[in-house]
Amino acid sequence: MFFRKSAKSSGKGSNLTAFIDEGSEIEGKYTFTGTVMLNGRFRGEIVSNDTLIIGEKGVVNASIRAGVVTISGEVVGNVMGSERVEIRGSARVFGDVEAPVVVIEEGVLFEGHCRMTKARPVEAAPSARDTVVSLKRL
Repeated sequence: MFFRKSAKSSGKGSNLTAFIDEGSEIEGKYTFTGTVMLNGRFRGEIVSNDTLIIGEKGVVNASIRAGVVTISGEVVGNVMGSERVEIRGSARVFGDVEAPVVVIEEGVLFEGHCRMTKARPVEAAPSARDTVVSLKRL
């Protein structure tokens, strides 16, 4: 039997691309697209433009750069989100956090610095006001 994704479920962050369960231990550089749920152990570097979810059982010793990062487990290392970082109630984070939107829930253990950056605007086409016109002297 074949299954199709419905149009409703194709939204960003709605489906898991990968699930790394407890009992798994990974070391190195991990890059991905889509949404990844990490409940195992990871050491190294994580890089993506998409969504990383670190579950309650996840233990990560790495620098993290992703679009959206949601942490419920333990992270030792700096976390940078280009869109947002959420640190949820049972999380333990030891490192600096940087994102345009940072959410830290009550009950979190957080040791580090937090920096909220401006979202990077999409470059627009130059307006008539921004156009440079050279003038001739008579």
